[in-house]
This record gives sequence, structure tokens and C-alpha cells, in this order.
Amino acid sequence: MGPVALRPALKSAAHTISWTAGRLTASRRTPPSFLIVGAQRCGTTSLYRALSRHPLIFKPLLHKGVHYFDTAYGRGPSWYRAHFPLEASLSRAARRYGHRPHVFESSPYYLFHPLAGPRIARDLPGARLIVLVRDPVERAFSAHAHELARGFETEASFARAVELEEERLAGAAEALCSAPDSTSLAHRHHAYLARGRYAEQLARLEPLVGRERILVLDSGRFFTEPEITYDRVLAFLGLPHLGDPVFERHNARPRPAPMPPRLRSELADRFEEQDALLISWLGTEPSWRR
Repeated sequence: MGPVALRPALKSAAHTISWTAGRLTASRRTPPSFLIVGAQRCGTTSLYRALSRHPLIFKPLLHKGVHYFDTAYGRGPSWYRAHFPLEASLSRAARRYGHRPHVFESSPYYLFHPLAGPRIARDLPGARLIVLVRDPVERAFSAHAHELARGFETEASFARAVELEEERLAGAAEALCSAPDSTSLAHRHHAYLARGRYAEQLARLEPLVGRERILVLDSGRFFTEPEITYDRVLAFLGLPHLGDPVFERHNARPRPAPMPPRLRSELADRFEEQDALLISWLGTEPSWRR
């Protein structure tokens, strides 16, 4: 077995060791004080990477997203805590920098999953939530390419996938609520337009945690002016500015074919009302509507 073939096995072994240690010390680990909850394909990975470089922000031990509050809630709180750093690590950072550190994770399905919000509100009282939004038409197009590349989508035509969405998602949210330990492939992987109705999802989340604990960011501005967005996040978290990280764009996907202009226009019209409702969250008109 060559070096390349060994890498996945070594990575798996390292994860197993780290995971076992996490379970044994779960009671001494610190759950998140903030979460990036979505939206999918809106720059969550890029923001996660930038924040992870701050010396007072601690990421999960193994994965960007733990997906506890959406698909793994049945595993229990000890399982969740096992993913995060030891309290001793946070105490050392607090002594060094004079500020209490934050722990976080980024699971972009949380915003859309019907049970994630209530679970977060109950289990992480006081936690702050960060939401990124982008042009919902572009988000849907990007999500289709993403799911197609990952094998969760079999319909190569974006137009056809959009046409099928309502039928695919019929009853899915209700089924998840009636069977809390269940999952839905269609709800998670085929909600191209539904996930772009950001104001609808924020309206569901606001009464659970309070508007003051939710920060909504325009991804268009994040990618054009990352320093300004980064500083807004630090202010929201009450953290000092300790240098700028390198801002990079992650997880971009090539598109199988351009979106037909007529379809783009039709979809943009569908989102006009929802986009207007974002003004109160963003403090300005969304970048894609200017």
C-alpha cells in the first residue's frame, strides 16, 4: 500500500482516536457559544475558515459542521459536547488575551430544518446565530451543481430539478416533525428554491432566540469587502480584533451549463417579496437587488 492509499486510513484512525478521547472527556468540554446556521451555498465555509484563525475562536475537533441539531440529535448531548475543545484550552486562551473565547460550529442545514431552531433555543440558551444570505437564484443554481456533483441529485437539468421541487418536498417537513429521529433526502438535498426563502426561515427562528442574537450577513458584501464583514462578526461576538486572516473563497462549484436568462428572470421575480423582507435584517437592500 503506497503513501497516497494510506492517507484515508491514517485520517480515519486519527479521527477515531480523537473521537474516543472526546467521548471520555465530554463533561470537560465546552459546547458552542455561537453557530453559523446557514444558509447553504452562501459562503458559510469561507466565513468558518476565516473565524477559525482568530485565537479566541475555537472550532470543532474534527468537522466544520457537527449537524447535531438537524440529523444527529438522537445521539444526545454528550455526543455533541465530545466534538469541542476542553475547557482547559479555553482557560489558557482567556488568560493570554484577557477575553473569554468562543466555541462554534457551522452546519448550514440548521436554518432550514424545522426542528433545529427549537432544539438550539432549548439546548444552547444564550448562543448567538450567524446567517449568511446570497442571491437566492444563484444559491439555488449553485446548490443544484453541488448536489449533482455529490451524487444526491440525478436530474442534470436545473430547470427540471426546480420543476420537480414542490412534488419532491411535499410533506417532508411535516414528516420530519412527526418523526424527530428521521431524515429526508429530498428536504436536505433538493430544496433549491425553498432554502432561498430566507426571510421565511428567519421569521421562524426569531421568536425562538430573539432578534438581538441573530446576525444576518450579505454574502455578496462578504466576498467584496471581507474585512468589514469580519469586523461586524467580531463586534457581534464581543471579541477584539487580533489581526486579519487571509480571506479565501471555498467550495465553489463549476456549473454544468449556464442558466437560461428567461428562467433566471422568472425565479428572480418569485423571490422579490422575500428579498424585500430582508431589508430589516440587513439594514439595507440585498446586494443582488441593487
